[in-house]
Amino acid sequence: MQLLDAHRRATTEFDNRVGHIGDDQWDSVTPCAQWCVRDLVNHLVSEQLWAPWLLDGATLDEVGDRFDGDVLGTDPVGAWREAAVAARRAWDEPGATSGEVNVTGGVIPAEDYGWQMTLDLAVHAWDLARGIGDDERLDPALVAAVHTVFAPQIPAWEGMGIFAPPRPVAADADEQTKLLALLGRS
Repeated sequence: MQLLDAHRRATTEFDNRVGHIGDDQWDSVTPCAQWCVRDLVNHLVSEQLWAPWLLDGATLDEVGDRFDGDVLGTDPVGAWREAAVAARRAWDEPGATSGEVNVTGGVIPAEDYGWQMTLDLAVHAWDLARGIGDDERLDPALVAAVHTVFAPQIPAWEGMGIFAPPRPVAADADEQTKLLALLGRS
């Protein structure tokens, strides 16, 4: 699966869960340490808001703190949908995946950034599903693509605080279980 298809599927997975958040669930706990549902959605909205800027060549200093804090306002679902549409437009621009972007760790290929965004959307779709008691099953083709891309990379990320340490999993576990375990989830 190519990056843009995977990213589109991951965005859809997260969007589907956002659409299922009940009015009384915004403070519900999620598998993400110290993040309730609102915090988790805020994190993903902020990430989507960054994407058009970074894909357009902006540096971290140029973006500054404009997306810090609460970016959800009084309409969190609307904020998510607006940010997701803007990010999607940026990713769909010709050549968007062939350049480089500035991220916290330095300058990286836009394609690597896109896969990181895809991973974050996919795993947080699962986190959100768990937090609101929704269907936790992710698109199997998306899971396979993300697992294939990131399984070799995750060991190098250990100790960086990006994910909890990997959890053991049975050899015959399905691919989603293996991916989630690799990211410290069970």
